Amino acid sequence: MSLRSSIYDYMEENGRTYHAFNSGKYMLPNDEREQDRLDLQHHSFRIMLDGKLHLAPLANPQRVLDIATGTGIWAIEFAQEYPEAVVIGTDLSPIQPGYVPPNCQFQVDDAEEEWTFREPFDYIHARAIVTCFKNNKTMAQKIFDGLAPGGYFELQDPSFPMKCDDGTLEGTALEEWNTLLIESMTRIGRNLLDTHNWAQHLHDAGFIDIVEHKLLVPVNPWARGKKNKLLGAISLQNMTEGVASMSTAAFTRILGWSQERLEVFLVRVRDDLRSKGVHAYGVVYFITARKPLE
Repeated sequence: MSLRSSIYDYMEENGRTYHAFNSGKYMLPNDEREQDRLDLQHHSFRIMLDGKLHLAPLANPQRVLDIATGTGIWAIEFAQEYPEAVVIGTDLSPIQPGYVPPNCQFQVDDAEEEWTFREPFDYIHARAIVTCFKNNKTMAQKIFDGLAPGGYFELQDPSFPMKCDDGTLEGTALEEWNTLLIESMTRIGRNLLDTHNWAQHLHDAGFIDIVEHKLLVPVNPWARGKKNKLLGAISLQNMTEGVASMSTAAFTRILGWSQERLEVFLVRVRDDLRSKGVHAYGVVYFITARKPLE
């Protein structure tokens, strides 16, 4: 009971709450505002994949692991779609709902620590982990070791910094925010520029059949096309809240900013996010890889 109570004893800082288990390791909050944003982000990923939960060519997976599951919404929907599978979601925060499908369960766990699962997995999934780990190469090896022969890993991850092809991002507060966030996370060993190296990390770990797709997502509805405008609208809503989620601990704890200075700065950042004259976009990586049978 003491251990159970301690993981719910969230740290409060600047009006946000943060995980208690291995406190201070993850920079984003876990409060209701952030949970709503994560669920909206899940909706965005489903739109990117035309309604699908995954790209890996799965055939009757029996054991499934969702690393950094967040609110658990992906794991719950996957468990509903694959009722024969046992789906385990792990996270530093116990923010998942209590009522879930009978084949779905959640554990408070740190994926960077030693894995103690009794059996390997047929499929391991990780999404939006760009700010999570100190060493992605090490994580790729842990994932490889945690899979059964023939099992699949799938990564769905946005990358930093935001891109722009016509110069409209240059000199904006949004560009400065990207630079400062990367700098702050670098100081604590989180390389936000490493997403594009995941395919190589997986290859080095021993994976085969590595397939990488990249999707460009506008930060607001500036881009042409129905799907781009829908994704841009969701991205704007997500990032309007997300810049505070990603910045509050990083800027105040690491860069030494006051909360007041940050709030003034984020007003300018949000103005740039809303401006259709700023043609910025994010690159989202979708990578699938298979562990060899031998």
